[in-house]
Amino acid sequence: MLAAPIPYVVLGPGPTVNTLGTEDGKEVIQVDGRETSTSAGELRLTTVGVQPSVKLRAAIQGWFSDDEAVVPRELVYPPGESREEVEERNAEDFEASQSSAETVALRELGFPVTVQVKTVAGDGPSAGLLRPGDLVTSVDGQPVPVASRLTELIQAEPAGTVLEIGYTRDGTPGTARITSQERDGRPRIGIGIEQQQPHPFTLTIDLADIGGPSAGLMFALGIIDKLTPEDLTGGQIIAGTGTIDDVGRVGPIGGIPQKLVGAKEAGATAFLVPAENCAEAVRNPQPDLPLLKVATLDEALTALEELRTGGEPTRC
Repeated sequence: MLAAPIPYVVLGPGPTVNTLGTEDGKEVIQVDGRETSTSAGELRLTTVGVQPSVKLRAAIQGWFSDDEAVVPRELVYPPGESREEVEERNAEDFEASQSSAETVALRELGFPVTVQVKTVAGDGPSAGLLRPGDLVTSVDGQPVPVASRLTELIQAEPAGTVLEIGYTRDGTPGTARITSQERDGRPRIGIGIEQQQPHPFTLTIDLADIGGPSAGLMFALGIIDKLTPEDLTGGQIIAGTGTIDDVGRVGPIGGIPQKLVGAKEAGATAFLVPAENCAEAVRNPQPDLPLLKVATLDEALTALEELRTGGEPTRC
């Protein structure tokens, strides 16, 4: 009976990776065309290991373990999705997290994003008002730093709202009053857009066998560290987790207890915790591992500065 399979999986500490270092003989963050700096410390992303096929004996051991969690299988592998489909989605989320990490890190380093109109629907509300090539800069006076923000601002008001769209055309600023229309159940203004972020070097993140979006924050910090002279780590081993979006918001993730264990085992001296995960982190502390609360990239950078200078970072 103890060897019988059951509908649960066991979550445990997964590997941690220094985003400033190498993995399988290759730099995790690779930059071509610009000088990079070297840090004395480490910025480690953390992961959760999953035992997908669990028998009763392993589940009992997991239930009594301080480092593992036993959860229903459908929380990790939803009904109707194969294990391969879940892994494919996790890989897509991982790629998206890398893209957002690059976008927000480069914005922090002074490489702005432009949101360019690519197409204008001939029967849509922007016809005759916006043109392909226009750069959209604001909605009702609120800046549009990235493409996702434009969508948020348009959809924040009901269809039929008159929006004042700021744009730049051939270097000249202008505005257009456009009434949104409902399309596919959402307010839209009838344009296709493209996000661009010109920079004179190439940036690549090369890391296999890790999925999901939770490494975004640590990738963004790693990029900034490598492309600036200052050592963000102050010579310490800093671990952390959290999703990140194009405007620098840090989002919650799963597996905090297991990630804290993995960080402690890797020698971390501090852990960056998404603000929304703080309560769970406080319930599952590791000895001598301060939990630093961060809700944005700027807050994470401030926390690291406080650690370097002997200040008091905000804790969970």
